[in-house]
Amino acid sequence: MGFWSLLEVASMPVIQVLIISLVGAYLATDRCKLFPVEARNSMNKVVFVIFAPALMFANLAQTVTLQDMVSWWFMPVNMGLTFLIGGLLGWMVVKILKPPPYLEGLIVATCSSGNMGNLPIILVPAICDEDKSPFGNRSVCRTVGLSYASFSMALGGFYIWTYTFRLIKGSAMKFKEMEESEKTAIKSSNSDLEADHKTKLLGAPEGELVKKETGFWRKGVDFLHEILEELRAPPTVGAIIGFIFGAVTWLRNLIIGDDAPLRIVQATAKLLGFGFLPADPLFQYVLMLQFTLPPAMNIGTMTQLYNVGQDECSVLMLWTYLIAILALTVWSTIFLHLLV
Repeated sequence: MGFWSLLEVASMPVIQVLIISLVGAYLATDRCKLFPVEARNSMNKVVFVIFAPALMFANLAQTVTLQDMVSWWFMPVNMGLTFLIGGLLGWMVVKILKPPPYLEGLIVATCSSGNMGNLPIILVPAICDEDKSPFGNRSVCRTVGLSYASFSMALGGFYIWTYTFRLIKGSAMKFKEMEESEKTAIKSSNSDLEADHKTKLLGAPEGELVKKETGFWRKGVDFLHEILEELRAPPTVGAIIGFIFGAVTWLRNLIIGDDAPLRIVQATAKLLGFGFLPADPLFQYVLMLQFTLPPAMNIGTMTQLYNVGQDECSVLMLWTYLIAILALTVWSTIFLHLLV
């Protein structure tokens, strides 16, 4: 296929997402008055608690089997690399630009956490539906591509609701500490104009300034407890249940009436075989796509849940997604050219 044909295939799904986004943006404006701030906050909570877990469960339970999870072992490694490399780049940005402390976690999060859930599950099946798609039969491509995208979405949920969630939570804690210190400074200046906060600190008992040290074992238990608490996020719970239903045959049969899509996936998996990596170009395309996605939209939900950095997050999302319209199209075209 020629470059321009591949560019057309890569650009159409992005254009479709852009049109839908523009419609949503218009509905959220003050002129339309359909989604004021309160409504948007409520909608984010509904998406977080209901829609995202339901979507993860439905796609994973219907399209991903235990054999697929074993065969696609490199995908979680690949996603870990995207978070690691993006996190290092975000850390460098923080060190260079020196933003306020409560924004450091937000910047690292937007650099490391890609939109692993929403975009692949839209873009990959849409590319399969194109007449000039290079991935062969439309129905097989769509079913297999949906399996890859669903698996990516679930894994992305684990990374985002543990690693990214901790970053935003840390930013919220820093923001609260900053507010508390400002309130304390104002209160102390009003109560004693001759004393300042340094005098207070110098006169404080040593035990109040030095935190009690805890052992290594206690720190490990506390860290594990925090991870388990974060894994209880509704999207992650939906992904876990979806994995269980997808891996256990009789549970999957309870919710799937027509298993024709599942048979297509299994037949394709047998044709690909078990190698170091699946030989399917579509699988390789999804792996490459994970390195080019804009920041995860769930970051915006987290900032609203903790009420920290919402305005800054909106600005970051606006510019990164505007740039992604061009960048995602170009990189997708390059990936298709390399694979076909």
